[in-house]
Amino acid sequence: MAGVNIGGSKPQDIDVLDNRFYSQVIRYRELGLGESYMDGWWDCKRIDQLIERLLSINIRKRVKVSPMLILAALPSLFKTQSIKGARQNAEHHYNIGNDLYQRMLGSRMIYSCAYWKGAKNLDQAQDNKLDLICRKLELKRGMKLLDIGCGWGGFAKFAATKYGVKVTGITPASEQVKLAKINTKGLSVNILQKDYREISGKYDRITSIGMLEHVGPKNYKHFFEICDQLLSNDGIMLHHTIAANNPSKYINPWISKYIFPGGVLPTLAQVSDAVQNRLIIEDAQNFGPDYDKTLMAWYKNFNAHYSEIKDVYDERFYRMWKFYLLICAGAFRARHLQLYQLVMRKVTPSETYIAAR
Repeated sequence: MAGVNIGGSKPQDIDVLDNRFYSQVIRYRELGLGESYMDGWWDCKRIDQLIERLLSINIRKRVKVSPMLILAALPSLFKTQSIKGARQNAEHHYNIGNDLYQRMLGSRMIYSCAYWKGAKNLDQAQDNKLDLICRKLELKRGMKLLDIGCGWGGFAKFAATKYGVKVTGITPASEQVKLAKINTKGLSVNILQKDYREISGKYDRITSIGMLEHVGPKNYKHFFEICDQLLSNDGIMLHHTIAANNPSKYINPWISKYIFPGGVLPTLAQVSDAVQNRLIIEDAQNFGPDYDKTLMAWYKNFNAHYSEIKDVYDERFYRMWKFYLLICAGAFRARHLQLYQLVMRKVTPSETYIAAR
């Protein structure tokens, strides 16, 4: 039905190397599929194509949820997004080593979906995305910009250099702070190891690029309340986020356990509800298919340079990271995941907003 066979010769077919694979997948579904791959119990030439095909037939509804999976998923349900919890979750993923991200992400170390319109390579596509954000924000020299979840400072550096704005970048991950300060040295950029709930002041512009996924459904309204308080009356904010088609209290249990603990993907409806009566959504752009291209470019970089870091990251990590990048690419290709850029302003008298593209 999905065009996937056991022991077949097509790129999406599965080669079972250990018969424990079957019981593991039946018991634990996505978690079992990922862990058995990490353990070398099965292989596939094109995991991205495998996942795309399985999602195309809505495989999750065809495999029953077992009590074992529920027990395995329970820890993710109780992971809080308190300030302390958010910092621990962020450092689980972003502190695993800058040497990995430097080899995978491209020259600016931008860890979010690129914008591939007119681009021939990853670096061009990431520059396209950064400039698109700046144009949507209508940046002008001297403006104060808050970058929530600033990563390694790539956007802060771009906005300060190209548009002459003063940037405050915040991230809870210590390793990102260290490198972001180096990357933005000498510019009008201030990098802080802080949570969004620890920030005060007023800003002309606010961005969160690939950060809303870490906020959690219980905190959406509070997050946007804080953004509203920090934004000047005539300000503009942009939120760039992965989004799910359907609401959930947790993401794929394998992703939650090994990649993004505490992460939950918002839906467009949840964001709309969270900003109701407080902020106006002026523009929404979905370029989810571009994340497929971005992830495949990251995988190509990671795979090409893994030999340089294999003494730090073992074979099980290699299989884990490969699986992560390729299943995400397959999910975007199947349109089970989206990528939204949402532009918002306060509910005040203002001229028509015309978004850049």
